[in-house]
Amino acid sequence: MNKWKKKQPATTKTFKRPTLAGDGFGGRAGFFLSRALTNIRQNVFVNVVTVGTITLALLIVSLFLLVFVNLESAAENWSERVQVTVYFDKDLTIQDQSTFREKISMLPGVSHVSYVTRDEAFKRFKNRLKGQETLLDGVRSEVLPTSFEIALKRSYRDTVSVENFVTVLKRIPGITEVQYGEEWVRRFNSFLNFMRLLGGLLGGFLVIAVIFIVSNTIKLTIYSRRDELEVMALVGATSFFIKAPFLLEGLIQGMVGAILSVVLLFGLYEGFLHNAGSFLTFNPVTSGLSFLPLEYVAGLLLAGALLGFIGSLTSLKRFISV
Repeated sequence: MNKWKKKQPATTKTFKRPTLAGDGFGGRAGFFLSRALTNIRQNVFVNVVTVGTITLALLIVSLFLLVFVNLESAAENWSERVQVTVYFDKDLTIQDQSTFREKISMLPGVSHVSYVTRDEAFKRFKNRLKGQETLLDGVRSEVLPTSFEIALKRSYRDTVSVENFVTVLKRIPGITEVQYGEEWVRRFNSFLNFMRLLGGLLGGFLVIAVIFIVSNTIKLTIYSRRDELEVMALVGATSFFIKAPFLLEGLIQGMVGAILSVVLLFGLYEGFLHNAGSFLTFNPVTSGLSFLPLEYVAGLLLAGALLGFIGSLTSLKRFISV
C-alpha cells in the first residue's frame, strides 16, 4: 500500500435555509397572513383602538360625502329649471311651429323644445293664482303671448353657456324677444360654484386630518411592539420578512374599519329617514334623499385599506430601513 497516497479532502455538509410552509408565493403569503392574524389576536386592545380610529375617521368623511352627494343631486334637479323662453306676439301656424322647432333643435345644447299656446299659458298663470282667481275676471287668454320653452343640456346650463346660446338664438329670423331669467341663472351658478369650492376645501381638510390621525394611531401600535421588531432584525430577518405581516395587519385593520364605517353610515341614514319627519318640515323619503352610490362605497373600502397599509408602511420606516 502506498503510504504517500493522496489524502482525500473531507466532505463538507451544506445547509439550506428552511423554506416557509408551502414553497412559492402562495406559501409565503399564507405565512404572512397567518402571522398578521396572530398579531391581531395577541394585541386585541391595540387593534381595537386602531380599527375604532379608522372607523370614526372614515365615518366623518362618509357623512360629508353623503351630504355632498345629495346636495349635488338637489342642485342637478334645480338646474333643470334653467330654460330659455322665446315669445311671439301671435299664434303660430303648424307650419311655423315646425319650422321654428327644427331651427331651434339644431342649435348645440338643446335638450327639449315645447310649444306653449295662449290658452296653455293662461291656464298656467291661473294655477299660480290659486285662491285669487277673481283677479282674472274679464281677462282673456289673448293678452298672453305664445312661446317656445327650451330646456338645455346639463353642460350648457352655466351662465356663460346660456348667454352664448341666447345670442345665437336671437339670430334666427322671426325671433325677437328671448327671456331666460338672467339674474336667477347667475345667482344659481354662483351658489353652485361656492358650494363646490366649500365642499372641496372641507373634503381636503378632512382627508388630511384622517391620514394624520390614522397614521399616528398605527404608529403607536408599531411602537408598542418595537422590541419584537428589533429582535427579528438582530437574528437576521430581512426587511420584507419583518414588514409583510405588519403591512397585512394594517390592510386588514383598514378594511374592517371601512366596512364598519359604511355599516354605521347606513344605520344613521335609515334612522334619519324614519325619524326626520318629526323635526323637519319636509319628508326626506319623498324629497329624493339617497344613500351613497356603489362607486362611493367601493371608494371608501379602498380608502380604508390604503389608509391601513400606508399608515403601517410609514410607521415601520422609523424602526426598519428599506
